[in-house]
Amino acid sequence: MGIAETLAAVLILSGSFFGFTAALGLVRMPDIYTRMSTSGKAATLCCGLLLTAVALLLHDARVTARAVAAILFLFLTVPVGIHMIARAAFRSHTPMSPDTEVEPGSARDRRDT
Repeated sequence: MGIAETLAAVLILSGSFFGFTAALGLVRMPDIYTRMSTSGKAATLCCGLLLTAVALLLHDARVTARAVAAILFLFLTVPVGIHMIARAAFRSHTPMSPDTEVEPGSARDRRDT
């Protein structure tokens, strides 16, 4: 097994780990805001690592270009999508977990008064 295969195996294992943490975050987090935060970050990193491993294993310029384009697309669109979902949840008055601490003067604090 060469260096490229070993590096790809490490990338696949670490990407799988982040995918697992994204799934675990969806199950374990108490409200929609924390679920989106954990799943969005971890799932984006998971897909990025897995696509990097694919580009590394398959020595084709077209595959590498598509993998890089997909990674850039994910890094640009997932945070925007998560923000829009969180904003919709906030505007529809979706409650936060009772354990969440709100900073004085924040938007959530001003809306409730």
